[in-house]
Amino acid sequence: MNHANDGRRLISRRPCVQHFYDDASSTLTYVVSCPDTGQCAIVDPVLDFCYPSGTLSTQSADAVIDYVRTSGLTVDFILETHVHADHLTAAPYLQAQLGGAIAIGRHISVVQGTFGAIFAENTDFARDGSQFNTLFNDQDAFNLGQLKGTALHVPGHTPACMAYLIGDALFLGDTLFMPDAGTARCDFPGGDAGTLFRSIQRLLTLPDETRVFVCHDYQPNGRDVAFETTIASQRSNNIHISAGVSEQAFVTMRESRDRTLDMPTLILPSLQVNMRAGFMPAKSPEGRLFFKVPINAFGGSRIDYLP
Repeated sequence: MNHANDGRRLISRRPCVQHFYDDASSTLTYVVSCPDTGQCAIVDPVLDFCYPSGTLSTQSADAVIDYVRTSGLTVDFILETHVHADHLTAAPYLQAQLGGAIAIGRHISVVQGTFGAIFAENTDFARDGSQFNTLFNDQDAFNLGQLKGTALHVPGHTPACMAYLIGDALFLGDTLFMPDAGTARCDFPGGDAGTLFRSIQRLLTLPDETRVFVCHDYQPNGRDVAFETTIASQRSNNIHISAGVSEQAFVTMRESRDRTLDMPTLILPSLQVNMRAGFMPAKSPEGRLFFKVPINAFGGSRIDYLP
């Protein structure tokens, strides 16, 4: 299949894109809207969580709500690019306030199976993606007002990662960062560097002028926050995949680099919430909410004196 031709066929209009940056998790949330109809989608929203105090709050999501209402927009979708490991999603809160279908890729069931086992979830936790309103297959089309959208399965960072091409704008989650920051890690359960390389090569067949919006920006070398680039710039300038780097060279680099990275601070609560489409785990009989901390969930030394 010629994905470049697919991309040219699907890019028909230029959406309006408003970004929101969460400094605590270096996450970009976007509201992408049709300029003719005001139909919009919210991409990768953030629920604020203070880990030391166990406090949830909604300042980040409320800023999105204010923008949507002030701009007179109507929410059709709340799009998740993947099950994030560094922030909790605010999707259910936004849906309650603004409507819209919470959507993710159909391979979420693979992620739910993996982490359902890690967190010892019982049969009350469905592993079929049914917590989400819409499950996209690769190449599924959708409309956002007069904008044409396509869901693209781009695994590698996780097995269920999706990118969303809406008009001339590509929202690609953690597949690629800004060109000076490279690519996403692949060492979470189900991640694979070779698979990520092939997903990236697929995206790079889109037209040069396709606008690319990243999910995170970690401001390398202390520069200001940046979030928008192009396919042409990624192809020519991305520090991890430009200059014709081979798949094997990429895999060697990515796996070596990943071994040096710490786990995200919020990985344990984030996974437990995000694999549920943002809904919280069941409360205790006393009505309290807890997150689990599985010991050595992702490997580590055995503590011999423990039973």
